[in-house]
Amino acid sequence: MSGYIEEPDRMLPRIALIACGCFSPPTPMHLRMFEIARDYFEMRSTHKVVGGIISPTHDSYGKKGLAPSLDRCAMIKLAVQSSSWIRLSDWEVHQPQWMRTQSVLQYHQNYLNNFINSPGDEEHNGVLPGWLPLGLRDRKDPIRLKLLCGADLLESFAVPGLWANEDIEEIVANYGLVVISRCGSSPEKFIFESDILTKYQRNITLITNWVPNEVSSSLVRRLLGRGESVKYLLDDLVLNYVIRQGLYNVKSKYITDAVRPNHLNFNRTYMDSNKNTVQLNNERTEQDMDESDSPLRQQPRVFCCGETPRGATKLPLNRPGPGQAVQVITVQGRGNMTSDAYEESQAKKQKIAQVQQL
Repeated sequence: MSGYIEEPDRMLPRIALIACGCFSPPTPMHLRMFEIARDYFEMRSTHKVVGGIISPTHDSYGKKGLAPSLDRCAMIKLAVQSSSWIRLSDWEVHQPQWMRTQSVLQYHQNYLNNFINSPGDEEHNGVLPGWLPLGLRDRKDPIRLKLLCGADLLESFAVPGLWANEDIEEIVANYGLVVISRCGSSPEKFIFESDILTKYQRNITLITNWVPNEVSSSLVRRLLGRGESVKYLLDDLVLNYVIRQGLYNVKSKYITDAVRPNHLNFNRTYMDSNKNTVQLNNERTEQDMDESDSPLRQQPRVFCCGETPRGATKLPLNRPGPGQAVQVITVQGRGNMTSDAYEESQAKKQKIAQVQQL
């Protein structure tokens, strides 16, 4: 008998999870973080997780190995096809320039709660962004957006010049962090060493991932560039897209052909013929892509990363855009940061320096 007792009548506070980053390419661990976090909150009956949002960064971020946003959005849409609650937001990539994380959180938080409080869809011309969770108006209580991340983010807060203190404080104080850490890591240490994080540690949820997964986007890119197989490290549909578009200097002649379109068609036919498997079809559903998004089509760039017309997603914000950049200080070494986190920090410092010179 399960020790978890569901309390349907209890009005748990509602939260939504958002992950920001490059997702070049998106890996299964990017999605696993959402599942781990939702399990944590629901099994403890502390919060109701209403949705998960993936927000890829703007092309101007300029990180090494960053594929064009069109391709990254397409790969994310492929990766989340099997999820009923994790969705892509392309708002960030459509902005005129790179956006600070706190500005991304501010936009999505405001949109969520403005939508709940608005009288009806007519305010949005009947068109809503694809990242918006379903059933938001079933209740009128507000939704709090939380930044979902790995423990590397906490460590990056300590890198001089990488984050403005006011940004860190606003993110942790007004939104909150959900940190997925590896077994054996010590995120508590990073919190203790930061006065800001210690001050708002009640808004930081630390969750241990007991199933280690060290596969990072940078590792996948490295293997692809060497012509080595990344089969089972990426979703088959994502890998197929990478090969077809020739991303990351992929040497496809060395990679297994198990993801060729005819192989995918065979799998689709096979699954359709079995009653005990999930039927796949080309009809559009809430989570599926339309025909023009099909990975089986051979035309280049068939994906449309836009969820809705840009004008239809704008809602009034209560605050101005990103603040002034802080001075960038060069740091020797990268400590215990992972390769993805280190590359992120270097790219972000370069971008802040460019903004400061404007």
